Amino acid sequence: MFLHLGSNEVVRAGEIVAILDAASPGLSGFIGTLAGRKVLHDISHGNAKSLVVAADRAFLSPISSPTLKRRLELFLCGPA
Repeated sequence: MFLHLGSNEVVRAGEIVAILDAASPGLSGFIGTLAGRKVLHDISHGNAKSLVVAADRAFLSPISSPTLKRRLELFLCGPA
């Protein structure tokens, strides 16, 4: 299964390590570290709502973290 992150970007559900709110306090340092390691892909076009951390890369997504988490739960658990 794949999770659509926005901007025609998808990632395998099994590779996802974390889905975080991009506006969380203290997250800017982590985002800076990911950018410095050249593993951060900003697909949000300056409108980041979430940070999706995968096994070998990370994405700034324009889709909110609750929405992405809900999509992932639907893939993994099926509809309630």
